[in-house]
Amino acid sequence: MKALIGMSGGVDSSVAALLMLEAGCECIGATMRLYSGQTVSPEGGKTCCSLDDVEDARAVAQRLGIRHYVFNFTDEFQRQVMDKFVDTYYQGGTPNPCIDCNRYLKFGKLLQRAQELGCDWVVSGHYARVERDAATGRYLLKRAADRAKDQTYFLACLTQEQLSRTQFPLGALTKEQVRRIAEEHGFVNARKHDSQDICFVPGGDYTVFLREYTGKASEPGDFINLQGEVVGRHRGTVCYTIGQRKGLGLSMGEPVYVCGKDMAAGTVTVGPNEALFSRELVAKDWVFFPFEKLTEPLSVTAKIRHSQFDQPATVYPEDGGLARVVFDEPQRAISPGQAVVLYQGDTVIGGGTIVMR
Repeated sequence: MKALIGMSGGVDSSVAALLMLEAGCECIGATMRLYSGQTVSPEGGKTCCSLDDVEDARAVAQRLGIRHYVFNFTDEFQRQVMDKFVDTYYQGGTPNPCIDCNRYLKFGKLLQRAQELGCDWVVSGHYARVERDAATGRYLLKRAADRAKDQTYFLACLTQEQLSRTQFPLGALTKEQVRRIAEEHGFVNARKHDSQDICFVPGGDYTVFLREYTGKASEPGDFINLQGEVVGRHRGTVCYTIGQRKGLGLSMGEPVYVCGKDMAAGTVTVGPNEALFSRELVAKDWVFFPFEKLTEPLSVTAKIRHSQFDQPATVYPEDGGLARVVFDEPQRAISPGQAVVLYQGDTVIGGGTIVMR
């Protein structure tokens, strides 16, 4: 068998390559060049996809004795990830670019390149597992053994075709086990920090990125309370996210949070923490794993952000490919543009993009 290893330069993908070699696969390393340095601010913290990452990936590939390629996907990344990131903010949502990168680049373009190279698999260092249901023939996405590192939230967009051609060798390992393996084999990145920021927004200040990327200045407007009364002025609707407290510059006698945005009116609604809680959301663009389409209500657990523990809920099918998720208990700061991912135990039932709450 032949595998194309997506090598980011980090320890996880490096160990994934090693494990596939030890399993007897012919391996080729591939690092994706996703954006040009001129596109982003040079300030910031730990990101992926830097020139140092490419060199780390190449060093590991040389140590393993495998070929290593760098593929230029900058145009596709700009169109499918960066432009969508910008559009979502200007439509009032909160985007999740890592999910789009997985959907279109890591398991889209890279899979296409793997097929061109005659590879049977695309291999990733994500912490997740894939199993085939013998009864239905469908491929299931399952949580990693290391729940603290599980990345299924970011992978719930993958299609059956993509899952059928994907291997996650780290699914049964803990992060510390992975680092130990890397050290034992002398990998230069054995103790390298994990990437933390959005790769094209180093430092995490997305408002600076939006201004530099679009050339548009933010339009100031009114902060309003839940009764619609003006309580202050804001720097621009795109500068705020649902649930935000810091940086509002308001003195109202009690803590207030961003509860909503009206992009057309240019207003940002603020209110107390309790105003952020709701029990329902509607999502679109669903991908389901155990079945093709949701046809009846289903008891699940669901999470609306990666860092959250999934919560008991029921998902209901609706017209037009939509589905409504109703939580047993109210959830805080449900944000359009983010993903909602459904589980039953370790099995991922599906994922979609939140459009309203």
